[in-house]
Amino acid sequence: MANEILDNRGRGEATWHWPRIHPEAHKFAAIAAIASAAAAFFAWETLAWPLGFLVLGICAFFRDPVRVTPQEDRFVVAPADGLVTLIQQVEPPRELVMDDGSGTKGLASGPVTRISIFMSVFDVHINRAPIGGTVRRVVYIPGKFMNADLDKASDENERQHILIERGDGVTIGFTQIAGLVARRIVPFVKPGDMLAVGQRVGLIRFGSRVDVYLPAGTEPRVLLGQKIVAGETVLAELGQTPLIEGISQ
Repeated sequence: MANEILDNRGRGEATWHWPRIHPEAHKFAAIAAIASAAAAFFAWETLAWPLGFLVLGICAFFRDPVRVTPQEDRFVVAPADGLVTLIQQVEPPRELVMDDGSGTKGLASGPVTRISIFMSVFDVHINRAPIGGTVRRVVYIPGKFMNADLDKASDENERQHILIERGDGVTIGFTQIAGLVARRIVPFVKPGDMLAVGQRVGLIRFGSRVDVYLPAGTEPRVLLGQKIVAGETVLAELGQTPLIEGISQ
């Protein structure tokens, strides 16, 4: 159940249930359902069945399951479901660093660790806040639609930067990046909004990527090639720089 407190000592109640479908799915599913019904009415079975399965696929793509988010200030949680495909030292995007005239500070300049999370069409595409705080920037940039798995997609694809600042001054920036199939980034937040960690902030339609820029002096707790879950997986612990190794098997 949403908004219920659960812990590692058994408090709360956990039961399986069907995930809800985000309202963004309704118009796409309705169009496919009407087309399927029309094909069935005219006895075009070879078309009606695929369209019927398309309705199910659309609902599955826009599923929005409940997540249990760790409530520790030192944790940075994953903003997206998917595969960790890149962990690199990079300069943050200038849109998250430069003075935007709003009077709010951006990220500090200088190399930081960027974690790139690739979302296939089979992953949940609802994105969530990696920390709680105030939304300081939402910057949309039109661009290309190259494979989101490529490194240069961070600079050339359609993307949206979001900057969140906590009350203690900790600031995290992350970027939603459209891919080959994704053609629209849908924001749920705007500058000035107050967010809880793990709160829904937007979605990207049909395959994409999210880049997270960790503060200087913080390294990931996830591994390259690891599958992670938005709002639940701990990406990093602030101020910690562990070396963690894994074996693919």
